[in-house]
Amino acid sequence: MKLPNSSLFRAYDVRGVVEKDLTAEDFLLIGHAFGSHVAELCSCRTPLIVVMRDARASSPNLMEAMVEGLLKAGAHVLDGSEGPTPMCYFATHHLNADGSVMITGSHNPPDHNGAKFMCDGSSLYGDALAALRTRVEQGNLLHSRGQREEIDLKDEYAFELKKALGTTAALDTITIAWDAGNGVAGPVVEMLVKDAAVAHRLLYTNPDSNFPNHHPDPAVPENLKDLQQAVHGCAFGVAFDGDGDRIGAVDDKGRLVAPDHLLMLFADDVLKRKRNVIIMADVKTSDAFFTRVEAKGGTPLMWKTGHALIKTKMREVGAAFAGEASGHIFFADDYYGYDDGLYAAMRLARIVAESGLPLSQLIDALPKLHASAEFRIPCADDKKFAVVAAIAKELEGTNVSTLDGVRVSTKDGWWLLRASNTQAALVARCEGSSEEATQKLVVALREMLLKHGIAVKL
Repeated sequence: MKLPNSSLFRAYDVRGVVEKDLTAEDFLLIGHAFGSHVAELCSCRTPLIVVMRDARASSPNLMEAMVEGLLKAGAHVLDGSEGPTPMCYFATHHLNADGSVMITGSHNPPDHNGAKFMCDGSSLYGDALAALRTRVEQGNLLHSRGQREEIDLKDEYAFELKKALGTTAALDTITIAWDAGNGVAGPVVEMLVKDAAVAHRLLYTNPDSNFPNHHPDPAVPENLKDLQQAVHGCAFGVAFDGDGDRIGAVDDKGRLVAPDHLLMLFADDVLKRKRNVIIMADVKTSDAFFTRVEAKGGTPLMWKTGHALIKTKMREVGAAFAGEASGHIFFADDYYGYDDGLYAAMRLARIVAESGLPLSQLIDALPKLHASAEFRIPCADDKKFAVVAAIAKELEGTNVSTLDGVRVSTKDGWWLLRASNTQAALVARCEGSSEEATQKLVVALREMLLKHGIAVKL
């Protein structure tokens, strides 16, 4: 028996290049291990496990292999077929399932794929996820025969999303431009607006594994150009990644909405309804966000980047809201606390409708930001963590946080460098008190990287 490649087990999910280091055989073994893990964790012989997939060409075959592995462990598999990752999360909560598997390559290139796991209400990640490979290696697998049941929760999921609108009936009163990027959020968007009293503008809502119009990653400005053109005459525009768990936005003037500003709007909305609650954001987020949360009566908490890490910490501290600069948004005030780009879009629609103002005015009323874009610097998986560790060691004794990578504070602002947990890359961001100060920080970061053998233009 050939063991799954250890490189598949990333920080928060399984991920690889199909037929290069990720095969259907791998998924069968991982499914068998995961089904055995859930059964033991929940002390049940027949764990209830939801399985769904995105629209990538490789996903149906990989899902069949995963399901077969789960069945070999005795699981009762609830087959939700194709849909966005947050709908898989919703099904897990709604059906009180013991676990779930979402087959998705998210925003990665078309030949990539992977899987995200939940069990006992939490994400399976880190050492616990890597332990699935150890379970296979040791033969610590249950042997039974489960059953498979098809489910369709699209209507229930859409109904849950519309509850986020409150009493505003926003979809009937404001026109929104929606760009699904040919990912699996598209059919859900169509369901949400099909009976709306006003016409909405829909871009690329048909799932297509080739992503023929642009890559489904709203964190990259280039991917939002079509939405910027389509939004004129609309209240705002939103875009989703390939599996629908991240969001990007443009305002009614076609301007890109900075992720920090989007988080401020959402945090303001939560704090307007619930006072004295914990509001979280990741280490890439602007200082202005944390300052604003405190001024609005919330308790700000900076945490590590990563959807699984954020969700786990939210549950631990009872946070009402969290967000990442990448577009993962987590509401736990009136929702389940998982990252759902579609739910975030509905909350944004409610905020704009309730304000009676265009999104551009709401954004212009927020603190002016001077943060750089997020830099992704190619760096081999076997080198990226060592680079960050070496820089952290060099900066010992200075005003530096090593919560997640290296975040260095200076009189001009701060810069961050961390190793990506999903790509062979270093991730960096800088924020100064002015555009000039930010550029100084970018130069300082570039010089630090060069000192450690990485020459890059930022």
